[in-house]
Amino acid sequence: MAWLEITIPTTAQSIAAVTNALTAGGFPDLVIEDQAEFELFLEENREYWDYIDESLQQKLEGLSNIKLYLETGDDAGMDRLKAIVSRLGLSMTVSQLPDVDYEESWKDSYPPQPIGNSLLVLPYWLADTDTDGRKPVILDPGLTFGTGAHPSTQMVMEAMEELVRPGDHCLDLGSGSGILSIAALRLGAADAIGIDIDPKAEDIARENAGYNGFAAPEFTALTGNVTADKALMQRLSEREYSVVLVNIVADVIIGLAPTLPAFLTENSRLICSGILDTRLDDVTGALTAAGLRILQIRQKEDWRCVVAERSSL
Repeated sequence: MAWLEITIPTTAQSIAAVTNALTAGGFPDLVIEDQAEFELFLEENREYWDYIDESLQQKLEGLSNIKLYLETGDDAGMDRLKAIVSRLGLSMTVSQLPDVDYEESWKDSYPPQPIGNSLLVLPYWLADTDTDGRKPVILDPGLTFGTGAHPSTQMVMEAMEELVRPGDHCLDLGSGSGILSIAALRLGAADAIGIDIDPKAEDIARENAGYNGFAAPEFTALTGNVTADKALMQRLSEREYSVVLVNIVADVIIGLAPTLPAFLTENSRLICSGILDTRLDDVTGALTAAGLRILQIRQKEDWRCVVAERSSL
């Protein structure tokens, strides 16, 4: 199926009025490229972001565009769109997109991803791929954070290869897709509990565990915030964990730091990642202040991963 991409330049002040007019005219599926809206989103969600791709910021600089897509040959739709754009006193450009199967082509972005010495992350449609002796971690990569492509996730999995032992009990805070919990089970852990504040992540992680043949009681997915939910904190701290995984962002790790010792024994290890090099001292300072001892710091590109233990009991 061939498609046309239509771009309508506008202004930040006019975006709402233009999108309303297009939606009312029968064009509800719109893509907004607006620097002001992007910056507002970042400001309102500052606690979840440490790093923004500079190329993305540069791409949006000064932009206020609305994009939509029509099938090639939809003359009636094009005439209706032209009338709306003309009435608004705007212009538009039309580009022919390559004739590709967009429902399938996105999968090309997720090839098998070897990690460390023994793990291989696979999208579910390549589940039958020859792993050449590596342990497969099978995921639906398009649903939530955690595909194995990011350095922060890779460092955690590499550390897990050294630290996770058969029979271990693992706690995964900020589990996202469940990739780390699944990796722990592949490495021989007896069970893993994955927790995320996003309710959608719970279902996604459970589904991904299923691709790998894991279900309760081996894998348990929960929704919650351990710093705010005292009942959840109490429930989790009643168990002992061999390895605790926290792959989020620096500010969240810092906020979690005072609660982390409750999940650790003298033999437990904590693996924290998602830490930009510029935030490393902030994170290690918070972990040390919470009574943890830093054992190791891994690095890959601009990212850091910290392995720690309880300094005293």
